[in-house]
Amino acid sequence: SYHQPPLESEIPDNAFGDMIRKGQAIFIDTKREVPEYVGNGMNCVNCHMDQGRKANAAPLWGAYTMYPAYRSKNDKVNTFAERLQGCFEFSMNGTAPAADSEAMTALMTYSYWLATNAPTGVSLPGRGYPEVPEPKEGYSIERGEIVYADNCSVCHGADGLGQKVGDDYVFPPLWGADSFNWGAGMHRINTAADFIKANMPLGKGETISDQDAWDVAAFMNSHERPQDPRLVN
Repeated sequence: SYHQPPLESEIPDNAFGDMIRKGQAIFIDTKREVPEYVGNGMNCVNCHMDQGRKANAAPLWGAYTMYPAYRSKNDKVNTFAERLQGCFEFSMNGTAPAADSEAMTALMTYSYWLATNAPTGVSLPGRGYPEVPEPKEGYSIERGEIVYADNCSVCHGADGLGQKVGDDYVFPPLWGADSFNWGAGMHRINTAADFIKANMPLGKGETISDQDAWDVAAFMNSHERPQDPRLVN
């Protein structure tokens, strides 16, 4: 029932295909490909899984066709380029590439290609993260700490600071100086719970309860991280 993006083998062997591949490379290995725009240890694929292809993991094919769109976050109509720029500013705690930069052109070309044959202006199934209603009893940081130790620490570390091979993160930090900042969507407990329920632990999405998803999201976001760059004080 989900949109099926083209296969990697279908990328054309021409200049357009070269730009698709460049966008794909930036999306997968953002820190290495465009270090001038990234201020932490995150890559695009950390929140948009399977190279931006996976349904219910905020796939690029579900986002591209929905812009321009109004966003309450900045109280204006945003282009898709502006939406991507926000990811660099908040999720990557970095600097937004110019709308006409090669990096932005590559990312938008890759997104456009993944959305091949998707209808414009239609919110497709699997577009974002499936909503997980807040449990009636709310959420508990203390319970979330237990959920984290049992399900998350093996990849993200007992200290939540991720795991590296050399200088590169193979599992991203969930808090601390190298994680997303306070302005990122993932810093909202409900958004984090939605993502976690559908996609975590890695390869075992939909295996933890709604309560555990909310609890561990609250635990994750109870830690310090870089400040929202929009806030002066």
